[in-house]
Parts: sequence; structure tokens; C-alpha cells
Amino acid sequence: MSAPASTPALPGLRFAFGTLTVLPVRVSRWDREAARGGMLCAPLAGLVVGAAAAAVGLLLLCCGAGPLLAAVATAAVPAVLTRGLHLDGLADTADGLGSGKPAEDALRIMKQSDIGPFGVISIVFVLLAQVAALAQAYADSWARGALAAVVSATAARLALTLAARTGVPAARPEGLGAAVAGVVPGAGALGAALAVTAAATAAGAGLGTRPALLSAGAVLAALAAAELLLRHCTRRFGGVTGDVFGALAETAATTALVLVSLG
Repeated sequence: MSAPASTPALPGLRFAFGTLTVLPVRVSRWDREAARGGMLCAPLAGLVVGAAAAAVGLLLLCCGAGPLLAAVATAAVPAVLTRGLHLDGLADTADGLGSGKPAEDALRIMKQSDIGPFGVISIVFVLLAQVAALAQAYADSWARGALAAVVSATAARLALTLAARTGVPAARPEGLGAAVAGVVPGAGALGAALAVTAAATAAGAGLGTRPALLSAGAVLAALAAAELLLRHCTRRFGGVTGDVFGALAETAATTALVLVSLG
């Protein structure tokens, strides 16, 4: 008897959840095929992270907390569920870009364990923007805040899918960036983008026409912002790294949150 059709997808799911979250999922394979499946499944990992973040925010609101406290908790959940790796990647990428040094020196700066002034500033402003956007969304309605949390987390991981598409090189021969660079076919990346955009539109439609349009626009704007950063990093560093992927995720998440929160 042949194996079930879903069996080949399991290594990809394990790769996505095992590398992009702290959930106790063991990555059984690190080959290119598993990496391809993992990056295609990245939005699913984002969906789970976003749902957890929304659940924490809604729980606090049910207990009598205000929109600001709910927003802080909601923004904290993705950081916890990723061990802060995306924020760390954002800081390292900001330090590398801000150094103004050649690619080799900038990559060396990004590998250092300390965080420089550009990294600190980037984390502060990104988190402030995320909390402010979520607070605005929760103040408008609890459902809008939850929608913002889910859409932004999913769009953030979708940005990673597109960054791992064919034609995007790795800046180093080792590391997560090298493991996933160029593994996703262009058609697969496009299909994932269309699927997530359609799902976000449908989710927003439950709250009305404007939220539906904002949700769709949030995904597209998140991808556009991440693409601009990706191209800049590729020019500066010669390709992508794990840190760049983290920066892309935070950039996309923040952009999506701002768009969804607009009431």
C-alpha cells in the first residue's frame, strides 16, 4: 500500500515549526526538499503564532485590561514563541546595514553577539509601532485587534517564503540562510502569496468591507516592504542570512499591523 498523500508534507511542516517557533517539534530532515516544504509552510507557523498572540490579548481584555496592556502582551507573544530570534535578526541586520562597511565586514558585525546602536534603535521603534498599532486596533474593536495579530504574524512568515524563492542567493555558505536560500520555486511563492492574501481578505470580511480591504492591503504592503528590504540587503551583503530573514519578518509584521489598525 502506498503512503498517504500528506506524508511528504510532514518534513516540511516539521521544518517550519521547528525552525520558526519554539514549539516542541523535532526537525527530522535538513535537506533542500524539507527546507522547500518548510518555507512553503511558513505562513502556517505564522498563523499559529498569530492565533496565540490574539488569544492572549483577548484573554486580558476579557479580564478587564485596557487596549494598551493587551497590545503589549500581543506583541510579546511572537517574540516569546520565536525566542526573540526575529528581533535579534532585525537588530543584527540594522547594525550591518548601518555600519556602512563592505559586505564581508558588515557580515562579521552581524555575527557578533552584542547589539549596536542601530540595532537598539530599530528594535525600540519597531516594537513601539507594533504596540501602538495593536492598541489602536483593540480600541476600535476586540475583533479588529485579533485580526491584526493573526494577519501580521501570517504575513511576516509569508515574507520569508518569498525571500526563499529561486534566484535569491545566500550571503554565507553556512547557516539557516544558506539552508533555505533559493529553495522555493517562483510559482510556489506566488501561490502562497495569493492564498494568504485571499485568506486575510476572507477573515477581514467578517468585520465588514473596509476590514477586508485593509487585511488584503496589509498582506500586500507587508510583502512590498519586505521585498524592498530584501533587495537592499542582497545588494549590500551579496545575499540573505538568517538575520536578514528575521529582519524581513519584523518589517512585514509591523507594516501589516499598521495597515490593519487603520480605522
